[in-house]
Amino acid sequence: MTTTTDTLTARANDLASRREPFVHATVVRAQHPTSAHAGDTALVLPDGEIQGFVGGNCVESSVREYSRQVLASQEPLLLRVVPGEPSRTAGEGVVEVSNPCLSGGAIEIFLQPRIPPARVVVVGTTPVAQALETLGAGVGLTVELTDGESAAPRADDAALIVASHGKAEEAALEAALRADVPYVALVASRTRGAAVLESLDVDPVLRARVFTPAGLQLGARTPGEIALSILAQLIQERARSGHAATVTAPTAAQVTASATTSPAPAAAADTPATAVAADTPATAVDPVCGMTVAAADSSLQLEHNGVTMYFCSPGCRAAFRKDPERYVLTP
Repeated sequence: MTTTTDTLTARANDLASRREPFVHATVVRAQHPTSAHAGDTALVLPDGEIQGFVGGNCVESSVREYSRQVLASQEPLLLRVVPGEPSRTAGEGVVEVSNPCLSGGAIEIFLQPRIPPARVVVVGTTPVAQALETLGAGVGLTVELTDGESAAPRADDAALIVASHGKAEEAALEAALRADVPYVALVASRTRGAAVLESLDVDPVLRARVFTPAGLQLGARTPGEIALSILAQLIQERARSGHAATVTAPTAAQVTASATTSPAPAAAADTPATAVAADTPATAVDPVCGMTVAAADSSLQLEHNGVTMYFCSPGCRAAFRKDPERYVLTP
């Protein structure tokens, strides 16, 4: 079933409204014979699901693999897929993949990550809270004002900042700490802030995570200056922690896909699959054609002797199913 441009646009808007990351893939050049054409588009979800059309199964396999990497790095990438023995050549902002399953032609696809702005929950409607809302948008944050009783912080929030001048502070702070929000701050004097922290019904280790007085010590006085100092501190803490948008990590079963799991380019060829970093999308090698593919539920796969094998196309999967012993690699 063909996915229309309007359908994809509506789907992209829906994902954005629900603050879910995805990759917008666009064919920018197609050399015949190829099944895709310049202008064809698709959305690639964190689990590797592709909605839309940017090429056949073999091309989709590379799109799936590199889209997951693009989401992890949050950097756009131009992907070139050409026929030839399995290989890849990477440059700044571009990678070329040779695929032996392609009968000819070549295709270039631009992979653009769409990462939702980090959410900052601000408790209060005070001048400082309002200044945080105004300034936050300018640095790429989504700032939501709420009251202490309605605050519902999540672990994927960038911050919870209480600027309510004493109204419902404890409940909001405790909820943020228990949700493991990375930056939690209280706008208060040093004396009052210490008293509020002492009253929190949480472990002392969690209590010590609250920044109060909130913000870098810049000599701020006005609400706008105070808000600026808080955002500066938030940005500093995010940079220190290397915080990035949350992307669905591969499961342990996917990481241990097979003995042919493909390492990152800089890794040794015999690097075990279990050594793949938690935030690095897992990959595997198609045992039939040698192509690197995403070790994801959305990839073509089958079980062999208790091991999940991944494939770039139905043809490779069928060939393996017909004669698996021919393709199983020994360690």
